[in-house]
Amino acid sequence: MSLRSALWVITAFVFTAKAWAADWPGPWTELASDGTLSARIAVTAGTACPKATADGADLLTTLRTRADDGFPVAVCEARAPAATRQLIVGDAPAPVLPPEVRRIAVIGDTGCRLEGHAIQDCNDTEAWPFAAIAQRAAEHKPDLVIHVGDYYYRESACPADRKGCADSSHGDNWDTWAPLLAAAPWIMVRGNHEQCRRGGHGWFRLLDPHPAPLECADRTDPFRLHIGGLDLLWFDGADADEFSASAAKVSTYAAQLAGLLAAVPPHAWLLTHRPIWALAQGSLAGANTNVTEQRAIEGQVPSGLDLILSGHLHDFTSYEFGPRRPAQLIVGDSGDTLLALSNTPLTGAEIDGMRVASGFALKRFGCFIMEASDGGWDGTLYSSDDTILARCHLRSRSLECVPAQTQ
Repeated sequence: MSLRSALWVITAFVFTAKAWAADWPGPWTELASDGTLSARIAVTAGTACPKATADGADLLTTLRTRADDGFPVAVCEARAPAATRQLIVGDAPAPVLPPEVRRIAVIGDTGCRLEGHAIQDCNDTEAWPFAAIAQRAAEHKPDLVIHVGDYYYRESACPADRKGCADSSHGDNWDTWAPLLAAAPWIMVRGNHEQCRRGGHGWFRLLDPHPAPLECADRTDPFRLHIGGLDLLWFDGADADEFSASAAKVSTYAAQLAGLLAAVPPHAWLLTHRPIWALAQGSLAGANTNVTEQRAIEGQVPSGLDLILSGHLHDFTSYEFGPRRPAQLIVGDSGDTLLALSNTPLTGAEIDGMRVASGFALKRFGCFIMEASDGGWDGTLYSSDDTILARCHLRSRSLECVPAQTQ
């Protein structure tokens, strides 16, 4: 499957379980916690897992999860070396990584929100533009896609009198997840909407990069990836608290981060859904957020860590703190309802004891394309119609983002 078709499949507005189970278009690929390529494919209940090969050599294909009442499909998995040049599952090619990753698409918070009184018109391509965003991202032909979390928002039924989301599926089941699965190749970060009390069942069945668990867990182990010249640190902070820091959670996260951040090479990025250093939005706009991870990482920030890449807050926002702290980039604008920006100026604001040297925020739907350049990365924020909204430059811990019209 090509990257374009894979990204398009993930956006399709098809919510009939039987149709997807019977006619799933092909495998998706993600980076697994052991650094391998995890090729996964959904099959109907009772169907044997297909054969898989990596550069012509047979792979072991195993049943990751069986079908049940909520998910009437089984999921098969085959793991291949990250350096694999040709990966075949059944009769379909699965995406692989190039020797050097030069272009990355970053998206986050992509799901359509059906949650209590917070209702999004999932049938309206302007209210929920993820289909167009994903299509545009595919057209830029990235080598890697990073999703910074929050795939699942369809928690309650569409109100009977709301035409904009009529007939939308809801609940943590196959109907909800099926349109969001195809990947090529992806790094999947766990968001707070994938906690066990929300979309955790679907997350562990389908997207979690670890070996298949017996049951949902509130926290999972962090891991490192060294792929295509990148050093990426994956951290599950989905269960962190925003405005309080319980001793138990801080202790657990601190221990995980101690191992993850030890001997970090230069120019590494930390991938975690909740931004560590950012200001809250909406009714809490301007408040310091995610104090749990702030306390957990305290005194453990390595000099080689350049960037924290996150979602969670539903806009595009960048923070540079200078050479003493990694930059924080937030890409939470790829589908879910956008939030009001804070009236507090970002530049000069104090977050966890340090002032923001340069900040930028934009309330627009989009995807972020990062391209390797001399000495760092250049980034472009594109809207759903491919209009350039902003440009960024990352050089070590220096992150400058500006509106496109100022250049």
